[in-house]
Amino acid sequence: MYLTKDEQAILDGEQGAGAQKAMELVTALGKIYGADSLVDITSAHLSGASYKTIGEGGLKYLSDMVAGGAMVAVPSTLNPVGMDRTRWKEMHISPEFAEKQLQIIELYGKMSIKKTCSCTPYIGDNVPSLGDHVAWAESSALSFVNSYIGARTNREGGPGALAAAILGKTANYGLHLDENRKPTAVIDVEDMGGSVFDYSLLGQAVGMKMGKGVPYFRGIDPSVEDAKTLSAAMAAAGSVALWHAEGSTPEAGNFDISGLEHITIGKKERQEAYDKLNTVEDVQLIALGCPHLTPKEMHDIASLLKGKQKRNKDVEIWFCTSESVREQCAEDVAIMEQFGPVLADTCMVVAPIEGTFQRTATNSAKAGNYLPTLCSQKVKFAELSDLLKVIE
Repeated sequence: MYLTKDEQAILDGEQGAGAQKAMELVTALGKIYGADSLVDITSAHLSGASYKTIGEGGLKYLSDMVAGGAMVAVPSTLNPVGMDRTRWKEMHISPEFAEKQLQIIELYGKMSIKKTCSCTPYIGDNVPSLGDHVAWAESSALSFVNSYIGARTNREGGPGALAAAILGKTANYGLHLDENRKPTAVIDVEDMGGSVFDYSLLGQAVGMKMGKGVPYFRGIDPSVEDAKTLSAAMAAAGSVALWHAEGSTPEAGNFDISGLEHITIGKKERQEAYDKLNTVEDVQLIALGCPHLTPKEMHDIASLLKGKQKRNKDVEIWFCTSESVREQCAEDVAIMEQFGPVLADTCMVVAPIEGTFQRTATNSAKAGNYLPTLCSQKVKFAELSDLLKVIE
């Protein structure tokens, strides 16, 4: 792999231990995947922000990077953390966990990483442009920007994305290259509904059918909310990091799809996806916002709840979004807070909910896949309106 003179100097430690560690990791990944060189990036999005997921080892790694003088070279944002920074007691979080979580956020901040913590940074101020090379590590977010925006990123791990952010560069392989962005199968969508939940089911069904690859959809015209939900479901049910939708996404018209395998997704396939995720009916927690709720989704939920009362006191409900969206939606938040906390910069998947709950309901296929494995939950997976009936 070719390195410029300046890149080699970083690898030789001439810009400090933190930058050297970052270059060692990025070049190692490049060699493994056959990259010919490094490529400049315009932004990064980092996972590995929750104390639940990175633990003491991750805390030490971040401390070492800070001690080595590491600073990010491009605008960089963080994934959700394990708690709302000011309302963690409402989430049944221990003071010990809270202390460690706040330390992690501060360490990232010392590397000039924005201490906003969301899985939908593209709803905020981290918005790549068509053709930008970036290094993003959150599976649903990277799929969204690859597909709906047409930026270019591989499915980065947390340390790899941090290393790329420090360098302002990543290895030039995988989805950074034109030839790897071609569709591998055509998805013919039948009897498609128009709700976000329909897109979550569709993503689950396609992830189950394909596993990986680059699907090319016919028969859908997704909004931002639909696209984030579809991206999240396919990334969790399989490992899809890029998709195209005919007449909708920016790169869809670049490819010849003749000769590709066709996969039909209709009522039968969506029912199979639904059945796979449902393992319980009676729940203790309803968790919404995986990925984080957009302003439109906040307004839609508030409209459904307006004028109603929470009658079922045995079930908690959490609404998860970013701090910036919570601030934008004050009127909607006031309605939603009558039912449960609107939590910022966290989500049910990376929070230690298993210490309090065993049965959780969600309208997110992404959460439906991760809650059993990461949080030891049995899951009810249902349309938003059906979930809200549980607490009325």
